[in-house]
Amino acid sequence: MLKKLLMVVAMSAVTATAFAVDAAQVEKSIELKDGSTVYIFKDGKMGMEDKLGRAVRMKKDTVMEAKDGQKIIMHGDEVMRLDSLLHKDHRG
Repeated sequence: MLKKLLMVVAMSAVTATAFAVDAAQVEKSIELKDGSTVYIFKDGKMGMEDKLGRAVRMKKDTVMEAKDGQKIIMHGDEVMRLDSLLHKDHRG
């Protein structure tokens, strides 16, 4: 019984760390003209934060315009990854 309990605890710890997102995974963030922000992760995938601070879905290959006029094409849709990053201090 104790072995099973320890195994469950160990598996839970591994699962929890698999979803943890560290700000060091973000290569850069770019502000867009509409007030939202695109985060580019080191693996090249992207997540989008709306102007209210929420992680939102963005269709692949959507063209966005940065504040400086630069065009950016969406690669990946890392909503949950970005949500974890944006709210990491708000969860228990």
